[in-house]
Amino acid sequence: QLPLVESGGGGVQPGGSLRLSCAAPGFTLQPYAIGWFRQAPGKEREAVSCITNAGTASYFADSVQGRFIISRDSAKNVVYLDMNTLKPEDTAVYYCARAYPGGCSSRRADFDSWGQGTQVTVSS
Repeated sequence: QLPLVESGGGGVQPGGSLRLSCAAPGFTLQPYAIGWFRQAPGKEREAVSCITNAGTASYFADSVQGRFIISRDSAKNVVYLDMNTLKPEDTAVYYCARAYPGGCSSRRADFDSWGQGTQVTVSS
């Protein structure tokens, strides 16, 4: 079993919304910064957003500024990515990952545990 599990992906029309969830069945997320990445077909995996253990959010992809919101619920041991006003260019597989040993970063090498990804398709 992978350390992290993403859910919430699916198909949506442009302008729609989705909420992605990142859960960790085997450990507590609270001490760690958690990031969201995405990979579109034929493209490199890119950092989308990250949240520190204290709840401070960073958004690395300019295209998601003002549309995506990252948050965490320590009681439920889940990190969310709320995606609004979705565009076809948001179509990708979305991954969550644990930052270790440091905090938030846009570099894949700074994350040691990943999920299997969840597909998001934005199309009319």
